Amino acid sequence: VQLQASGGGLVQTGGSLRLSCAASGNDFGTYVMGWFRRAPGKEREFVTAINLKGDIPFYMDFVRGRFTISRDSAKKMVYLEMNKLKPEDAAVYYCAATRNYREEWHRGSGYEYWGQGTQVTVSS
Repeated sequence: VQLQASGGGLVQTGGSLRLSCAASGNDFGTYVMGWFRRAPGKEREFVTAINLKGDIPFYMDFVRGRFTISRDSAKKMVYLEMNKLKPEDAAVYYCAATRNYREEWHRGSGYEYWGQGTQVTVSS
């Protein structure tokens, strides 16, 4: 699968952005999907993931209640709705996919395929 993330930009603290991730291929429905981010000078970190059916999301505590992940299998898209953005949310955001179901994908492990990243900047 090939992934392409988009939707990043500059937003003020407290604002919102919606990231999109377009997937190619005919087997999108077999991939668990996730979002990660990397802030300047920091390691890449797991943000959220969603299961194959799209009805069970997982979130890290630092985004729970503010971010929402969703997927549209018909469109082969994954979305990340980000609300109440904080300066510490500024990072390059990456979508990722995996079929390593036995890995702890809901905690960010086992992802095999990555998009190119989209920059999110939050001004204070």
